[in-house]
Amino acid sequence: MSIQAVLFDFDGTLADTLPLSFRAFQAVFKQYDHREVSRDELVTMFGPTEEGIIGGNFADPSSVPQAIEDYYSLYEQGHFEEFQNEASILELLQALKQQGLKLGVITGKSRRAYQISAGALELEHYFDIAITGDDVVKPKPDPEGIHTALRTLGIDSSSAVFVGDSNADILAGKAAGLRTYGVRWLSTFQSQAYDVPPDGIFNSVAEFRQLLKV
Repeated sequence: MSIQAVLFDFDGTLADTLPLSFRAFQAVFKQYDHREVSRDELVTMFGPTEEGIIGGNFADPSSVPQAIEDYYSLYEQGHFEEFQNEASILELLQALKQQGLKLGVITGKSRRAYQISAGALELEHYFDIAITGDDVVKPKPDPEGIHTALRTLGIDSSSAVFVGDSNADILAGKAAGLRTYGVRWLSTFQSQAYDVPPDGIFNSVAEFRQLLKV
């Protein structure tokens, strides 16, 4: 397969950050909105940035600013409590860079949340571009972020692939005209089913590397 760029979702795809995100959201919903929210409920809220999720779902708007700050504090703190990178993903990123491919992240996370995770996990230097939820008008499943990344990198959609763990990722990648792959290689991923079939589903990084021949 002749490709020049690999674009990735972040949470649940490159980093096993979803459990941490869920815990931080549940804590602020309980403290400030006085309700318990399940992981499944939170997944239905995903799409906007962290600020958008809290601001769009709290009953009392006055508590939103402090809840957002507490969310980020809990989320950041969690990266330093027994949190480790997945070695196979680091090896994948290193191998792709050695092949001279352009790498990018297309995430619904805010720039602030992305920088917390990518900084703590020392992933930033692998990526030529990162498009966050703050950088787009329409988040995934809209393909805006993917189009922006490809335009900035100067790469045609036929020469790139997109990799993600959620239904929104698959919809966005396919809408952008990319070969799009669903992954279930971390402990927690968002979607068991997809509205449109991806070009492949991978349960291990090794399988994906075989496809890319890296």
